[in-house]
Amino acid sequence: MIKQNISETLETNYMPYAMSVIVSRALPEIDGFKPSHRKLLYTMYKMGLLHSVKTKSANIVGQTMKLNPHGDIPIYETMVRLTAGYNALNTPFIDSKGNFGKVYSRDMAYAASRYTEAKLSKISQELFRDIEENSVNFVDNYDGKMKEPILLPVTFPSILVNSNQGIAVGMACNICGFNLEEVCKATIAYLYNPNININDYITAPDFPTGGVLLYNAEELNRILDTGRGSFKLRALYEKKENCIEITEIPYTTTIEAIIDKIEDLIKSGKIREINDVRDETDLNGLKITIDIKRGIDAELLMQKLFKMTQLQDTCNCNFNILINGNPEVIGVKRIIEEWYKFRKKCIIKKCYFNIEKMNNKCHLLEGLQLILQDLDKAINIIRNAKDDKAVVPTLMKVFSLTKDQAEYVSEIKLRHLNKQHILNVLKDLKNLALEIKKLEDIINNEKKLKQIIKSELQNICKSNPLSRKTKLLTINEEENHIIEDYKLKIFITNSSYLKKIPLVSLRNSGDQRLKEQDFIIQEFETTNKSELLIFTNQAKVYKLKTNEIEDCKVSQLGSYLPNILDLDNDELIMYVCSTYSYTETIIVIFEDGKISKIPLSLYQTKTNRKKLVNAYYPKSKCISISLANENEIIKLVKSNQDIKICKINEIPAKIKRDAVGDKIFSNKKPILKFEIY
Repeated sequence: MIKQNISETLETNYMPYAMSVIVSRALPEIDGFKPSHRKLLYTMYKMGLLHSVKTKSANIVGQTMKLNPHGDIPIYETMVRLTAGYNALNTPFIDSKGNFGKVYSRDMAYAASRYTEAKLSKISQELFRDIEENSVNFVDNYDGKMKEPILLPVTFPSILVNSNQGIAVGMACNICGFNLEEVCKATIAYLYNPNININDYITAPDFPTGGVLLYNAEELNRILDTGRGSFKLRALYEKKENCIEITEIPYTTTIEAIIDKIEDLIKSGKIREINDVRDETDLNGLKITIDIKRGIDAELLMQKLFKMTQLQDTCNCNFNILINGNPEVIGVKRIIEEWYKFRKKCIIKKCYFNIEKMNNKCHLLEGLQLILQDLDKAINIIRNAKDDKAVVPTLMKVFSLTKDQAEYVSEIKLRHLNKQHILNVLKDLKNLALEIKKLEDIINNEKKLKQIIKSELQNICKSNPLSRKTKLLTINEEENHIIEDYKLKIFITNSSYLKKIPLVSLRNSGDQRLKEQDFIIQEFETTNKSELLIFTNQAKVYKLKTNEIEDCKVSQLGSYLPNILDLDNDELIMYVCSTYSYTETIIVIFEDGKISKIPLSLYQTKTNRKKLVNAYYPKSKCISISLANENEIIKLVKSNQDIKICKINEIPAKIKRDAVGDKIFSNKKPILKFEIY
């Protein structure tokens, strides 16, 4: 047996595979495509499917295998996702005919490639606009018999317009789509002011399946700025007589997953308000119908379903894309910046290509201008030459022409070798010189480059008007009335479990079920419309809406707070309180004899923030936190048995959460215990 060092084996065998998956398969580049997408679309372009009639999908798949030798099934699956029929993209690049399935259905399978037809959609011309003018680099295909583009010269940031997911080795990407018009306007604004606030132009993600996005300004701004974060999508529904019709669902789920979950809830008795649920999707579009019992409040039922099913789902964002071959997680503004650099290079390469082409034409016309000095001699040379091979060298010698000029002159038809025709042709020399000057100005003038890009983006918006499909809903206090309200009791255990038990369930119930050696350290009554503030020993406070916590029974352990709050390993929960209006006051007692009286209003935020740091003075060790009112008295006992009594109304309230506490004890002995009465 040959012994091998595992690190060397991984480096020589696994690392090349990992890099291949990252760079050449799973992650999109700045043009918005993975290699499989690019090979398919370029094949369709070369087949002339941009302006011709549709052809069989099997034909497209077969032709694509010249560039992508990974089998027909993966190629067809890639094609399905890009079609208008599948409805997975805001701007589909393939116009389809036949059954291509639906992104929102798990069971609605697409037909075989021999039954469906396709061609490139109208907007696909923006992917290939300058490709014939050397605007991007080409490489050999896998067998060296064809050329294929490394990137497509897209004229708009398609990377931001369509959703894109991929799983590589050790990393992944999940890019949500945005509205085409919003992206184009944001890009135009960036061209003239790189310091723009991107949120002023791009509101929120947009999805082809519509739905309702729960708008949280802070979280969405974080996604736009960093490329990471998450947001919630909700189904769109309409209340009908004795039923609810759902016509749009979150992009991240399917009809079957929703119906299966609702049926499970009905069978388990967790949902008793529903008689029947069924899929009524037809040619008119998606529809899930829920038959409800008489007298049931549809709004309250939908709130339950949002909470317990995929009718409300979370979409996670991870904008991980390849920039110059390197994977980077970046925000929207940086993506626009990188796309602008790429598009600028495409236009410059196109200009250089056309300049070279025009210079070559000028060179040939200059040769034609030389023979105009003695046109009869040129005609005699061509007429009296012994053979074809003698014409070009003789013209070169007599008129001092280059080989290219002589060949050009020798190939002119005899009827065109007249002075008037040649003079007419030579008029192009002046126009060519002007065009070359214009192209050189574009290359050297960034303002003109920006104007070209701006015009392209404006034309795209004009010719492809796409209104926002995903609606926005801001959750605020006014919507609190749709939350089902009932009295409940909160129990906090020493092992950081939280038990939310309705008071109805507490009646005639047995003993509380707890983990071994665990015990209850705090309990209080509240309602389902309250908000919980959870203070930890790291001077942080976490905020949870009570209705977001699942109800439990005394026979259950409850919710494990460190997992819900994502606490650090050494972070411990010190105190939990509930509030409705943030009018209460808390008392924070420190080991060094200081006390802070902090109004809960200082923890209230305009946005729905889940965590606040510096919840109290962090440089002294906190030994206790408690709600208190102005009429109560605090009794503090030091380790040396010194006692201090003070009234809460005599302690000044802080105007900052993390302000230094007021000194109650003057000696240096730590506080041992305290009482509030």
